[in-house]
Amino acid sequence: MLTTLTALLVILIALPVSVIRYVPAGQVHSLHRRGRPTRLLQPGLHLVMPVLDKVVHKINLAGQILRFEEPLADAHEVRGTVYWQVLEPERADPVFEQVDQLIRHGASEVLREASVVDRSDRRNLGTRVKQSLNHALRERGMLVTRVELDAA
Repeated sequence: MLTTLTALLVILIALPVSVIRYVPAGQVHSLHRRGRPTRLLQPGLHLVMPVLDKVVHKINLAGQILRFEEPLADAHEVRGTVYWQVLEPERADPVFEQVDQLIRHGASEVLREASVVDRSDRRNLGTRVKQSLNHALRERGMLVTRVELDAA
């Protein structure tokens, strides 16, 4: 009797906790039901189905940073930092897990096309990397805000 009462009490406490989801300001959570995207949870409190619904992506709208290193043909190595942001979470959600790969691949393509990276040309090359990345990411709801390059 006591264990049944304890189990019932635990269920009554756990159920409301698992039904309510809080999304902090500056974030959007992607909610999937049975493996398929259903909706995006905007900042605030939301009711979800505890067993059926699962938060797959927690998308930060404030901005992201990605650092990379790219070896070039002339035995130099270029290190860089890409600052990017999600502008349209509904378009970014399907490819959110591949964003790092998309950015690294796009930056490496532009850097391989460039010949020698000297200090005076670094800003121009960074601008070209940014433009190329924005061309690829804008249709996916994301924007590169800044690219900083440092040749080693």
